Amino acid sequence: MSGAHIIYGFHAVLSRMRQNARSIQELAIDKDRVDPRMKDLLSLAQENNVRVMQIDRARLDGMAAHGRHQGVVAKVVDTPIPYLDIHDVLESLKEPPFLLILDGVEDPHNLGACLRVADAMGVHAVIAPKDRAAGLNATVRKVACGAAESVPFIAVTNLARTMRELKEAGVWLVGAAMEAEHDLFETKLEGSFALVLGAESTGLRRLTLETCDALVSIPMLGSVESLNVSVASGICLYEARRQRQLIKG
Repeated sequence: MSGAHIIYGFHAVLSRMRQNARSIQELAIDKDRVDPRMKDLLSLAQENNVRVMQIDRARLDGMAAHGRHQGVVAKVVDTPIPYLDIHDVLESLKEPPFLLILDGVEDPHNLGACLRVADAMGVHAVIAPKDRAAGLNATVRKVACGAAESVPFIAVTNLARTMRELKEAGVWLVGAAMEAEHDLFETKLEGSFALVLGAESTGLRRLTLETCDALVSIPMLGSVESLNVSVASGICLYEARRQRQLIKG
């Protein structure tokens, strides 16, 4: 789906400019900011023939809906792309799938952070439901620091059905749940694997829980009972990546 939208912050704008500068309709910057970081951005914009407007901070605040834009806001248009589903991703891979499934994560900051972790750990795609979950808005792109452009994000109509299709394709689904009998570090997370994480407050929904092949918990040694979903994704994906690297080695 194409359409104009706003992205802001140095990481998000620089990543978009490096990957697809032609998609940037215009770049608005704080006219009073003249530090080296801004000069480097302006130089890259000039190299790519990106139109630049120097405006006051109040206007930038309005454009970014008072998000933390760091004096950099871009209006971008996503070019139409063929519909991408999880089967497209699986067919393109030359190694066992490594996926992240998010069940109803509604906070855009958490979704952005999960995408950033997914990119860092080499996840092939992030899957989430279309309804009652955050989508790829400006806040998500800002927090993701470019990962929203580098990691395929697949929003599906029926998450449980997609999970069943993944199981039929040989993907092992491991859900994170506090009540799980086995902990993360005693569970094999190798081969074709998808980590399934729930929403910030409610965790995995019943049907999602029942569709998982296995459940694991993160060992908690202090007084805190649960972790933010993006923190949990970092811990679980890092352990999965560690095990995959051991197999390769």
